[in-house]
Amino acid sequence: MSYASDVKKELTGLIVRTGNAKAELAALMRMNGVSTLGFDHTIRVQTENAAIARRIYTLLKENYEEVEVEVSVTDHNHLSQHKSYGVLLKNKINEVLNDLGIDPFGLHPEVPSRILNQVDKRRSFLRGAFLAAGSVNSPERANYHLEIYTTHEELAEQLMIMMQEFDLPSKISERGNGFIVYLKRAEKIVDFLQTIGATQSMLKFEDIRMMRDMRNSVNRLVNAETANMQKTAIAANKQVVQIHMIAKELGSLDMLPKKLREIAKIRLEYPDESLAELGELLDISKSGANHRMRKLKQLATMIEQGVEYDLTKL
Repeated sequence: MSYASDVKKELTGLIVRTGNAKAELAALMRMNGVSTLGFDHTIRVQTENAAIARRIYTLLKENYEEVEVEVSVTDHNHLSQHKSYGVLLKNKINEVLNDLGIDPFGLHPEVPSRILNQVDKRRSFLRGAFLAAGSVNSPERANYHLEIYTTHEELAEQLMIMMQEFDLPSKISERGNGFIVYLKRAEKIVDFLQTIGATQSMLKFEDIRMMRDMRNSVNRLVNAETANMQKTAIAANKQVVQIHMIAKELGSLDMLPKKLREIAKIRLEYPDESLAELGELLDISKSGANHRMRKLKQLATMIEQGVEYDLTKL
């Protein structure tokens, strides 16, 4: 089961108050698509998620007295076990649709203000919208992404405004024949999950994200340390080569001034140590060790280029 499925499973188990439940139901039916069937104008809401079908069925039965509802299952492919679920509203159709502010023909996609006139109702509407047409990437993936899809631009704009009210800086993008309202930042996806009541999924997202970020931080530190070690090794190898050149030219490193002689000999003795570590061995600072090594490099360059040099001035 995907992370998005886990989120929706948690959401379909939430218990909500009547007013908030109707806001969620309005989103569930609107976003899944309401269609009129047959001469009796039976209303059908289609979904591929069994838990969401049960949610719609339960909310209809709990919020409307004597309503007749049934759930049908369509098996599209026996091999792939792909099924869809239809929630059929068989009576009190106009009463339910009018109360939920739903136009079955899609001519008026905007959500009436009375459905969204309280903060908790707007939370519930966002929950229903996500259940019906939302998805979220697992926090284990490289890119964080949460989205809600709708075929109506007006509804997408309403969703974006609702999300922004909860400090969720969503954006709208066209996709196919519709629009997606999406979030990219991990911390805002966490806030969205908390806003719609997916507390356990939010905590799981945070745990996985923190572990992933920690692993990435450790990897960056290890990579940086490895790069520094490689850089130190390359520099140390060049210094050893230069010192051998100087020793061959002079016949002996003892011909060098004391400070340069000390750094040259200890570099040959400890070819893998950093300048800071060589400085500690000589009881001098890293900058002091670096200064002496630059003098040796200068001398090696003059020897290589055949330039005259004066050891007393080094």
